Amino acid sequence: MAAPSRRKDHHTLMSDSKTARTEDPSRRWRSHHDDEELVHFRIVRFMIESGIKLRMTSVPMATAAIIYHRFFSVCRLHDYDPYLIGMTAISLASKVEEEHLKIRDVINVCYRTRHKAKLPLESQTELADLRQAMASCELLIMRVLGFNVTKELPHKYLLHYLKTLGDWMDASVWNRTPIRDTAWAMLRDLYHGKVCLQHKAQHIAVAVLYFSLLCYGIEVPLTNQAETEWWKVFSDDISEEQIKNIIEQIMDVYDLEKRL
Repeated sequence: MAAPSRRKDHHTLMSDSKTARTEDPSRRWRSHHDDEELVHFRIVRFMIESGIKLRMTSVPMATAAIIYHRFFSVCRLHDYDPYLIGMTAISLASKVEEEHLKIRDVINVCYRTRHKAKLPLESQTELADLRQAMASCELLIMRVLGFNVTKELPHKYLLHYLKTLGDWMDASVWNRTPIRDTAWAMLRDLYHGKVCLQHKAQHIAVAVLYFSLLCYGIEVPLTNQAETEWWKVFSDDISEEQIKNIIEQIMDVYDLEKRL
């Protein structure tokens, strides 16, 4: 199948200059650093911004990020237009999670998110070309992922863990400390990197909660007296070393933001 990266200019969502036609495609996405992790960070941030404008909920946005990262875990970045892959991942995730979006809306919002200073797409030819590019790209992604685009997400586990921990904690401490908001924000942010692919959903949820408590210096009541660590109650097959490893990977994602 012809790769979307072997694209004509009208298939290139992000091409900004005539020189892009002869430029090495990989350099378009490395304006600051020749670093693939940084490129993926920027693309996922673009996807999240577009998803928010499209009023996507957290689960489809997480699924889109996972589809994107899984694709580039198999394929080389410089072979494909990452923004086209990201835009297509948004559309595909909306179908997977049954939160359907109109392709025209996805195209227009993603284009405007990337090109804030430009006018919206008005040419029916450009829209038709991008629609066709997305259709080809979706089929490519499906083939690359073996037609398996689902992955268990940490969201339901984090929701349960937060509810349970909130019942354990002193109400005054729990209500005045933004542990819940921090945990959800941290979970959203970690999708900028590939940590979301490398660990079980339950383990990610535990690590996010552990890190959130650590950030505010909050201890779970009776921790020193309990026979079992609180995080073992949530996931009996995780170790503290694994938790700290996930936390380090989350911190690495935040370090990427500083390099933008």
